Amino acid sequence: MDSSEFFGFLSQRSSVRNYTDEQPLTDEETEYILDCASTAPSAGNLEAWDVVVVTEDDAQSILAEAAYDQEHIARASTVFVVCANYVRSMSRYGERGIIYAVQDATIACTYMMLATHARKLHSCWTGAFDEDAVREILDLPQHIRPVALLAVGKGHPPITLTERMAVGEHVHREIW
Repeated sequence: MDSSEFFGFLSQRSSVRNYTDEQPLTDEETEYILDCASTAPSAGNLEAWDVVVVTEDDAQSILAEAAYDQEHIARASTVFVVCANYVRSMSRYGERGIIYAVQDATIACTYMMLATHARKLHSCWTGAFDEDAVREILDLPQHIRPVALLAVGKGHPPITLTERMAVGEHVHREIW
């Protein structure tokens, strides 16, 4: 893939919240997404992230409630709950390891989202949720922080892509 193809690939991805009833993801699709996540860079190569794969309708419905009633969580084929593993990173970096773990989880989730797009599936990264509720629903240990709920499935992408700010609005050279 050359650079223009890569840019096209990135610019054609969009968040999809409207999923078909075609369920679930195949084991091959799920493993592909997880394998791609495992290639993500991480601080000190500690891979301070973990994923809970949720496919049961009842569990997804409860997660949707914890995500402030965002229905796409309940309707997706699979929800990947991407978590930061503080202990794994703090073992080397102390307190700074907390942010590294969050960064590691974020990068891994980004790779998962792009892997989904590469498989011609659809996804929606969801960051708005009650962390304590998700922690309780999934029985997460205290050193694990849920960072994102990645809903994945076959969906109906929007007809038009969301407009983006001009790159110059984000970029500062040398100083702010």
